Amino acid sequence: MTIKHPVLVTGGAGYIGSHAVLALKDAGWPVAVIDNLVTGFRFAVPEGVTLYEGDIEDGDLLARIFAEQGTQAIMHFAGSVVVPESVENPLKYYHNNTAKSRALIDAAVKAGVPHFIFSSTAATYGIPEVSPVTEDSPRSPINPYGMSKLMTEFMLADVGKAHDFNFCALRYFNVAGADPQSRTGQSTAGATHLIKVAVEAALGKRSHVGVFGTDFDTPDGTGVRDYIHVSDLANAHVLALEALIAEPARSLTMNCGYGRGFSVLEVLDAVDRATNQKIDRRLEGRRAGDPDALISDNSRIKATIPWVPRYADLPTIVEHALAWERKLGELQKV
Repeated sequence: MTIKHPVLVTGGAGYIGSHAVLALKDAGWPVAVIDNLVTGFRFAVPEGVTLYEGDIEDGDLLARIFAEQGTQAIMHFAGSVVVPESVENPLKYYHNNTAKSRALIDAAVKAGVPHFIFSSTAATYGIPEVSPVTEDSPRSPINPYGMSKLMTEFMLADVGKAHDFNFCALRYFNVAGADPQSRTGQSTAGATHLIKVAVEAALGKRSHVGVFGTDFDTPDGTGVRDYIHVSDLANAHVLALEALIAEPARSLTMNCGYGRGFSVLEVLDAVDRATNQKIDRRLEGRRAGDPDALISDNSRIKATIPWVPRYADLPTIVEHALAWERKLGELQKV
């Protein structure tokens, strides 16, 4: 049985981080959060979890947290995630995602924190030549967001060779949905995730949904993506941490997706069915760098950890996203 060491979650007041906090807490792990609340929300951190409001670049604060909490593992979600913004403002992304990760890893090594789970991305692959994508596919990011994450993966690999330190980099595909109990969800204003945008439009928070490109080499001409429920993703982090603790000499890099894809129009149709109304769709040109399809080969993660997705179903993902969006509307009225 795994000893449940104290875990620090960076960006734990954000979308994916807050779900990881719930997954850890539900499984009985001692957990604390550091978040600068620039894009995170205080309400997303559950009662009983200590929130340190601060920045992961603050080495003195990190040292104090590690000492106070007895931290033995870090789950690192803090960072910037908007791909078009990374193209417009690359230095922001190399600062927030790469330089700050370096500061966090440095603080972890100095404090002797041995285990590190990293929130990486399928954007490290760029435009893959073959789909589904395996972990051994060429890594050729086409934007600073993907490159900033890949640079952190390289740092982790080098640090793992030099120190008593192991890590797991989980490369996410398209994260969607919300906690099934509506305890947290995607709350960021102006979010760019398709399912979030679609449920906002369905509930009257947006006038329409833009469909960027209808001439892709896919069955209906719109882009196909591998959508993974955020709670399944959070569970994968907990299981990956157990694997790191069980084998301290081993580090892991694994895709996190379901291995099947849905097109933009299929997603919008699913939201229409869930709400019994039709979202206004506006057909627009392709965005630079959008691949036709981006689907994970998830055979490695399934062979490495006992991960059994519970919500690998598009209607369920949409249902949970809608429930959170309605609750968020009530929270925003308070």
